Amino acid sequence: MSEIARMRAVVLDCPEPKALADFYSAVVGWKITKVDDDWVSLSDGGEFRLSFQKADDYQPPNWPSSDHPQQFHLDLTVDDRKKAEAEVLALGAVKHPHQPGEVDGGFTVFLDPAGHPFCLCDAG
Repeated sequence: MSEIARMRAVVLDCPEPKALADFYSAVVGWKITKVDDDWVSLSDGGEFRLSFQKADDYQPPNWPSSDHPQQFHLDLTVDDRKKAEAEVLALGAVKHPHQPGEVDGGFTVFLDPAGHPFCLCDAG
């Protein structure tokens, strides 16, 4: 079966695209490849991008409540979850109080500086 389309980017709404791009650039090691007033993109050097779009009326998700659901989140694989936790916290992430997988699920939930949930997941 041939594809209809190829994945181009995942785009996150946020109040400050450059600040959030700087955060994720430090977390995943990708380079910032495009900067506009309301749009910033990161790339791993391939075709895929992680982009950030300015939303003036942005409201962060309120997960796990359905009042303002997370809508999506990023799962990021790490070799040492405790070490990675300290590093993302130093960059401005916040550990989420709801941790459904921290003990035996192999992941820890955080919020990025704009309030989007993301998970640090054990390799394997």
